[in-house]
Formats: sequence, C-alpha cells, structure tokens
Amino acid sequence: MASTTTTELFYCSPKEFYKIVSDYESYPEFLPEVKECSIIEKKGKKKLVEFKVAVIKSFSYRLWMTETKNKKLEWEFESGDLFKTSTGSWELEEDEDGFTLATYSVEGTFKMFIPGAITKTLINVNLPSMMKAYHKRVDEFYHEES
Repeated sequence: MASTTTTELFYCSPKEFYKIVSDYESYPEFLPEVKECSIIEKKGKKKLVEFKVAVIKSFSYRLWMTETKNKKLEWEFESGDLFKTSTGSWELEEDEDGFTLATYSVEGTFKMFIPGAITKTLINVNLPSMMKAYHKRVDEFYHEES
C-alpha cells in the first residue's frame, strides 16, 4: 500500500482554496499529469469524478468525491485501470492570518505488483510537483495584482 500525508500553507482563504480543489474539470489546466477530468454523476454532497492521467503510462480511474464546503474534500475509489483502492482527503483549516493550512492525505493499492521503491519514488516525485502546481494556481487566481 502506498500512502502519504503532507500539510501546506496556501496564501488564500479556505473558501478560495476549496474553490480550486473542488473545480475538478479545471485540473487539466494546472496539473500536467491530468489530461481529462469530468463529473460523471452527482448524488447530494457526492460527485463521481473520472480522471484520465498520464504518469509513466496513461490510465483512468473514478473517485466518489464527498464535499464539505470550504472545509474538507474526501474521496473513495469507485473503479479504474491501475488502482485496486484509493482513498484520501484535503482538510482545510484557517490559520491566525486567514490563510489556508491544507492537509492532503492519500492511500492506495494497485491491481498489479509494483515494487515499493517505485511507488515511493512516484509519490516523492509527484507530491512536491503537485503541491507546487496548487501554489501556482492560488497565485494565479488570488495574487495576480500583488
């Protein structure tokens, strides 16, 4: 099983950051590995989102996203080519300056055997670049005129 957790400070409010992380269909605009992202179904606070991704190889998967507006985004695996399971979340808190402390957690298993060293490398390489992309997106939307 591969898993990781990280907490980052984003220079925007939790409401502003939540707009970015819950706008799934815009992911391909700023996350280079996400080639397509679409909402397949909606059920109350849940959305079934399909991701088409290219990291070493192309694959797709569907996650049920449960949204708690401006506070939390949780996901649970529904189906896909590569993963057997995948769960995770973004948990958003406001710090004393009104900025967002975002904790990102993900855990998953794969359908095929992938050596632990490779999964760790994928996480360790992909996670920092993904966080950098979110920081850049925040800057584009909320600090353009600064």
